Amino acid sequence: MNYRNFILFVFLIGFASPLFAQKVNMKIHINGVYESKITVLSLAGPGIKTLKEYPAIKNGNTAVLEFEEDLLPGAFVLRFDYKETEKSNPYPSEKRIFIGSQALELWVNPLHTNNPDSTYFQKGEMENALFVEFSQENNKKRENLGGLQNFLATYDQPNSMMYTNGLEEYENRRKEYNQWLATEANKHKDKFVSHFFVLQYITYVDWKAKEEERVKSVIDNYFEGMDFKDPLLIKTSELNEWVNNYVNLYGTLATTIELRDSLFTLAGQRAIEQAKKGDPLLYGWMVDYFYNGYESFNIQSGFKMLQPYLDDPRCLTKRRQAIETRLEGMQSIVIGSIAPDFDIDYITGRTVQFHHYEGKAPYKLVLFWSAECGHCIELVDKLYPWYRVNKEKIDVFALSLDQTESEIPAWEKARANLLDWTHKLTDGGVNSPEANAYYILSTPVMILVDAQTNEIVAFPENIDHLNDAINIKNE
Repeated sequence: MNYRNFILFVFLIGFASPLFAQKVNMKIHINGVYESKITVLSLAGPGIKTLKEYPAIKNGNTAVLEFEEDLLPGAFVLRFDYKETEKSNPYPSEKRIFIGSQALELWVNPLHTNNPDSTYFQKGEMENALFVEFSQENNKKRENLGGLQNFLATYDQPNSMMYTNGLEEYENRRKEYNQWLATEANKHKDKFVSHFFVLQYITYVDWKAKEEERVKSVIDNYFEGMDFKDPLLIKTSELNEWVNNYVNLYGTLATTIELRDSLFTLAGQRAIEQAKKGDPLLYGWMVDYFYNGYESFNIQSGFKMLQPYLDDPRCLTKRRQAIETRLEGMQSIVIGSIAPDFDIDYITGRTVQFHHYEGKAPYKLVLFWSAECGHCIELVDKLYPWYRVNKEKIDVFALSLDQTESEIPAWEKARANLLDWTHKLTDGGVNSPEANAYYILSTPVMILVDAQTNEIVAFPENIDHLNDAINIKNE
């Protein structure tokens, strides 16, 4: 971020939420168990992040948690790892909370964290009380609308008077509901939780159209009730869920991997263009959201779509460097290019370069993975049985990006069951020379290489793609 962007960022942060720009303390009274450890998790952004951990608090004692200005306002999860008795094993329970500018006091029985008779805030607490009140009323109103939606979606005579009356009733209630949301948001605009009431907005649906056209009508109207000028939206997980729903609509239209990639790229472009009209923080958040999605699915057309937004000083993305690295890698690591070389160290002390590995198989597969990555484990569980059947066709080089004290033992245990693969624990994980050479930013990633020429043949996303790449090459 250059100096000009930094000044803009500081200005916007200070201007966006002055009502919440202060430190807040929270007292937590533990009762009903022998003791409980407390962990604070943040819900802002695409994933849950651990912020703080507090040692075990004994029954009847109080913990004081401090939330700094940069975390507020915010949505959090309090995790309680409690022991019912001194000799019990710890057991987890969780409670979601919202914090604005008000100091909080919470009485908690970790056995019943979501029972208002056992776990409750002080009298006069505002943010969480408003959320409960809104949720209860909102659920009632949406339940009524849900019944009409089911009728309109399943009734087999759309040209009947009954259907026409039902459609008219639904539209009236939909508009009334959306107006209620706007009224409630304005009424409680000084409370943090009111800022994401807008995400409950119900868009127009062309109910008389066929299923695919209905989906397209929702897509076309998805942003009609949205306020992209409100930067507080990025402070909670609701925004992430709202955009997930938008992207999933495009997913229902995809019939092939190629069409999926094209549709997800289009979804990103449309969403970012809408966010671009609003607050720079939300604009940058939207770019980051789609970068993370494109990284998960390796959608190269999506990365290219993001490139112009990097040149916009209003786009306060946190993933600028990662996107630039990915784009650079797409130009360097391509089918037909020579795969970057790296050293292979054997237990015997012998070191061989990847390019000079003398195997009998016509292909080499470079696999970047991590033993504690869920997607990696899922891939390896399918890849290894496939390899055992096809080992004459391919040699596997599994490069681990594991680094932490928990990851490395998990890797050592996992590799012991992956016989005949060549394993390497990279030095530096995602920042290792090997990961940098291949422009690896996430795992798992597979690169299929011709054993004779060391040219990259394919970037298979799964076993089917790997098998297709090998069969096509053999023809």
